[in-house]
Amino acid sequence: MEATFFGDEDGSFFEFDSIAKNRKIQYPMLPDRLSTLLPNGQKLRITPKQNGEIRILSADIALMSSKKNNNDATAIFINQMLPTKSGRYSNNIVYCDSAEGLHTEDQALMIRKLYDEYRCDYIVLDCAGVGLGVFDALVRELVDPATGESYPALSCCNSPEMAERCTVPGAEKVIWAIKGNPAFNSECAVLLREGFRSGKIRLLVTEYDGEGALSEMRGYANLSPQEKLSLQMPYIHTTLLINELVKLQHEENSGKIKVFERSGMRKDRYSSLSYNYFVSTQLERKQQRRNNSDQNISSMFIFKPPKSILKKGGGR
Repeated sequence: MEATFFGDEDGSFFEFDSIAKNRKIQYPMLPDRLSTLLPNGQKLRITPKQNGEIRILSADIALMSSKKNNNDATAIFINQMLPTKSGRYSNNIVYCDSAEGLHTEDQALMIRKLYDEYRCDYIVLDCAGVGLGVFDALVRELVDPATGESYPALSCCNSPEMAERCTVPGAEKVIWAIKGNPAFNSECAVLLREGFRSGKIRLLVTEYDGEGALSEMRGYANLSPQEKLSLQMPYIHTTLLINELVKLQHEENSGKIKVFERSGMRKDRYSSLSYNYFVSTQLERKQQRRNNSDQNISSMFIFKPPKSILKKGGGR
């Protein structure tokens, strides 16, 4: 499979150059089923979390794909948020995937398993449409029919109304339920564009550079063409993301940006990544407020030593 890039187009909200300059990640973080294809695949494995690191899984949900509706696909991204020396975060999109034609329960189980395997902190889910069914599956216990392994229910962390849909006491509140509106969608679009422009979002290198890096790993040459392709797919999905972004059209009304796809084109990767990055900015702001509060509290308890009062003609 080869991804093709067509370049910036008139009316595009995202510029190719501002995105492509951020393709700096050499190796993806792959699930075990993929990284173990190579006997020495440590560079591809999911790493232990660093101090202060946050991981976000986002999914824009679709249930069916057809020849008539070729723009329906579920898009998944894993964002590895790493703290910087300045107290901010860099957003590293270390894994991306796409799925078509899966039933609701199957998608929920796929997301739930990835959440555990990547040791994520949050799931960001579009719940405005068909994603609500996936949300409702995630807020109940899930059982993998192939292995019999059970996954505890999760709950919502950003909406009390959505959290009430989880009836399991003590369920971990980690799901950000996204229900877009014009103001929210506009904010997501602007934030994502600025994230690329400022270099806060880092992507995988091109599939050509990626294949070069993979080919240097012991055992890669012995893999089947299908196995090689499975390792290359995160790079290809990244290129497809960029193609999708620069082909999106936009219009501005009353200071709000509306981003939309052309007929027959896709917007699922954009939606998933924009929601992911929106949540990352909220978490970063929350952390900054916490840091500022800690600094203010610390400054309240800094006592200066009393000044010495010297008496005339002698000691203290």
